[in-house]
Amino acid sequence: MRTAIPLTVLATTLACSLFTAPAQARARVFVASYGNDANPCTFGSPCKTFQQAVNVVDAGGEVTAIDSAGFGPINIPKAVTITSPDGVEAGIVPSPGGDAIDINAGANDVVVLRGLTLNGANTAYNGIVFNSGASLLVSNCVVQDFVTDGINLNTGNGILITLTAGTDLFTITDTTVANDFVGIQYLPRGTATVNGVISHVNATNNQARGIMIGGGTATGGSAAVTISDSVASNNRSIGISADINPGSTTVKLLIDNVTASGNGAGIEVTGTTNMNVLLGRSFITGNSVGIQNNNTSNTFYTYQNNQIDLNDGGDINGAALNKTKVFQ
Repeated sequence: MRTAIPLTVLATTLACSLFTAPAQARARVFVASYGNDANPCTFGSPCKTFQQAVNVVDAGGEVTAIDSAGFGPINIPKAVTITSPDGVEAGIVPSPGGDAIDINAGANDVVVLRGLTLNGANTAYNGIVFNSGASLLVSNCVVQDFVTDGINLNTGNGILITLTAGTDLFTITDTTVANDFVGIQYLPRGTATVNGVISHVNATNNQARGIMIGGGTATGGSAAVTISDSVASNNRSIGISADINPGSTTVKLLIDNVTASGNGAGIEVTGTTNMNVLLGRSFITGNSVGIQNNNTSNTFYTYQNNQIDLNDGGDINGAALNKTKVFQ
């Protein structure tokens, strides 16, 4: 968690840093409600939109929101950090049918999004779309009210990771995804090798799934994804869904210390030998079905430290689980 910094202290520190920087430096730029995109995006003369700030900042630089406002959608083609201090709501409301943030960065680029509030207003399609880049960190964000077009999996997502090649990392932490069609979706394509962490996340009240790992049109590659210390509850269809098509990418999914309640199914797994799921230290209760296991190769492993009970339509449906230790 970030430590709150009074805005007066922040302003003094940032302003002082500007006096010691070269005149042409763009390593740190700023946006504000009173800004203008014709400005140089300095602390004293900030930009109006995140997009203009991203346009002028150095690769690997930082964009900071000075005060609370809506700063417009962003296309990110390079390494950058976009952030706001505690107490500042840096908002993005995209156009209907659009995305709040599209990331199309280079193979070595690291993108950090911290302290942002993305609202689809029940008309926009996606909050964050990670198409390419070396690494994405999403921290302390709220992503809500994004809707599907009713046809495509790449719409209706709070956060969508859809990578095609290379070796990539994503981390989503201390973040809420709510009232979307799917809260977080990893949708593999191509041959990417991906390592992902979803930690301290609330995926709640989404129309279909809270967190979805799989699907897509991958032709190879692999993924290792950890979901830990998180809540996937009150999602209309499934809390956590793992679904890999035969012949596609290989996924190892660890679910640890997760609560899944009030969903249609707490956890649903579908796949072949390409999908391996380990479940431990988790509470799965109050769902229509606790675990729906459609994994035909029995590569869903559970441990004796789970609490799976009081699910209305059954605690475990479908195939038996591979009990590496005594279940529950």
